[in-house]
Amino acid sequence: MTTIKIPVEDGTTLPAYLARPATGPAPTGVIVAHELFGVNPDIRGVADDLAGAGFLAIAPEFYHRDAAPGGWLERDDAGRQEGFRSLHRLGRDQALADVAAAMEWLRSEPGIDRVALVGFSAGGHLSYLAACRLPVDRTAVLYGGWLPGTDIPMSQPTPTLDLTQGIAGRMVYLVGEDDALIDAGQREQIRAALAAAGVDHELVSYPGAGHAFFWPGTPPYSQAARDDAWRRIVELLAS
Repeated sequence: MTTIKIPVEDGTTLPAYLARPATGPAPTGVIVAHELFGVNPDIRGVADDLAGAGFLAIAPEFYHRDAAPGGWLERDDAGRQEGFRSLHRLGRDQALADVAAAMEWLRSEPGIDRVALVGFSAGGHLSYLAACRLPVDRTAVLYGGWLPGTDIPMSQPTPTLDLTQGIAGRMVYLVGEDDALIDAGQREQIRAALAAAGVDHELVSYPGAGHAFFWPGTPPYSQAARDDAWRRIVELLAS
């Protein structure tokens, strides 16, 4: 396992899991934004799969200001509680500084001309936010929550969804229709915001799929939804 250390403008150091393709990378470097549980084996697996598809991928530890490097949380009640504590300590400016530093690292690598984000749940929110404020070329948001409200520091002082007009790159938003966190009303708000801002986008909702449908071995897992989502992610990054 390879971990790199990226300096951030606030003086902190951002650890990130690195997955390199076997041959020269595709021109798009990818930041994988973790969900509540940190850079766990699932997130590292996504980075590895992206490398297998030819992309240089890094998965930064966005909780690095509070958590020990290399750590991650179990998908249980204790892990969820600790994850929410970390999430509620991650401010908007901190998240953007981390992504900007990760983007700069990727752009410094040979052969990388564009940078994309692929984010899951809380990391989906972070990816949406970054696309609004930074020169991100492609963004895949998988069930990014809390976008229309101010429930987490990343969506304060004004909802992240209100920043949608700042998105310059292409975005694909992927969500299950049975997602308890992102109901039909919120999906419509997201769809309307992207359309009103003239963003080049696609919003895909999967019938019968719930939140976190992407992860094998978990109760919400949907192979059909994951397979389709992965195909769309790779197509987005290659476009």
